[in-house]
Amino acid sequence: MGAVVSPERAHGRPQWDSSTDLRWHPITRVGFRMCVAYFGLFCLVFAQITFVFAGIAGRWLPEDAILWQMQALDPVTGWVGRQVFGVDAVLHDSGSGDQAVIWVLVFCLLVVAAVITALWTALDRGRSEYTRSSAWFLVFIRLCLAGQMIFYGMAKVIPTQMSSPPLAALLQPYGEFSPMSVLWMQVGSSHPYEILLGSAEVLGGLLLFLPRTATLGAMLSLVSLAQVFVLNMTFDVPVKILSFHLVLLCLVVLAPQARRLANVLVLERPSEPATQPRLFRSRRAERVVVAVQIFLGIWVLLGCVRTGWDDWHEYGDGAPKPPLYGIWNVTEFDMDGVPLPPLTTEENRWQRLVFDTGGAMYQRMDGSRVPVVAVVDPNAETIVLSEPAQEASAQPNRFASFTFEQPGPDRLVLRGLVNDRPVTVSLDALDLDSFPLRSRGFHWIQDYPYFR
Repeated sequence: MGAVVSPERAHGRPQWDSSTDLRWHPITRVGFRMCVAYFGLFCLVFAQITFVFAGIAGRWLPEDAILWQMQALDPVTGWVGRQVFGVDAVLHDSGSGDQAVIWVLVFCLLVVAAVITALWTALDRGRSEYTRSSAWFLVFIRLCLAGQMIFYGMAKVIPTQMSSPPLAALLQPYGEFSPMSVLWMQVGSSHPYEILLGSAEVLGGLLLFLPRTATLGAMLSLVSLAQVFVLNMTFDVPVKILSFHLVLLCLVVLAPQARRLANVLVLERPSEPATQPRLFRSRRAERVVVAVQIFLGIWVLLGCVRTGWDDWHEYGDGAPKPPLYGIWNVTEFDMDGVPLPPLTTEENRWQRLVFDTGGAMYQRMDGSRVPVVAVVDPNAETIVLSEPAQEASAQPNRFASFTFEQPGPDRLVLRGLVNDRPVTVSLDALDLDSFPLRSRGFHWIQDYPYFR
């Protein structure tokens, strides 16, 4: 993909170049066709990429709107998975972007794109260049990339992608964390750091929406996404497919500027200004197109801000704390009227009870943690604990119910049944600031490193 620099560029007024004597190399033409076919299909099939342009209106779309393209292709990917790879490729609404079905889908897109490229090449042999077509294609790719940068960036600017470590994580040995959990906890432990990461991504996305700053936006996005891709690969985060393709989209946007960038950044040679290809001959039409792109950028930004704000108050750090929020140490545990000693071999005794924004759990004496569904009614002073349902349609299995009283803000007494056996439990609230991860803070002066 190339461009002819007209004399008018020297006066800051790029004009439409209507020359037809610029012939592309045959490999360049085939590569362009393959890029149009594959990346065009990828951006359209991966609904998340286009869903972001729904903006604020996305809040009123069905919950499965972000997956409908992939769901529509289930029969195709299922058949290819079984016949070609011998796997049962089924799409799960799990949040993972590296499911077997998605790998199969990428394979299908590559095959379809190769077929399209072959037919296009055979039917369009006389075409010597795609200057105008490449201009439209680059705008499409640039806007798709810009939307994803703002989508992911705003989830960090309003820290919801990596929230603060849950209370249960404070009780979990480091060696039990998965690599992804380590990464999530590390970023979520410092909101300023997460906000700065997100700000770089949002800035890259906003710059991509404006043609004049698109090259700078693509360069900033490439650096940000390269880091994201490396983290996904090294910490086993299941967004490897998407992050890799977003890196490729950055390279596609920068491809027409490769020679100019090499001259300035590597070869230390003078270079003409980098400009985005024009879509229309009319200057007025060009201004309208630029205005539409700016509007789209603002629309997407507002939609992501609204989504992030809602998520922050729904499940992020801004969500209301549940009744009895905190970590409660069990000081006494009586079952059937008999005190149970605090021994690691005591299977029926609890060590701690945790109420958090994202759920609840109790910890056995051997240190194992059991997640539960907790329903706390502060008015009736009752607590009901249930086992989490294994399936979305199943009902939780209740195994404990209590009445409770608080003799003091840091004291809690439960009386009720656990597995149909009467129990009385006395608990003390643990000071959450006793964990250095929550209380250490920032220090300008440190005579010795605090590495605990």
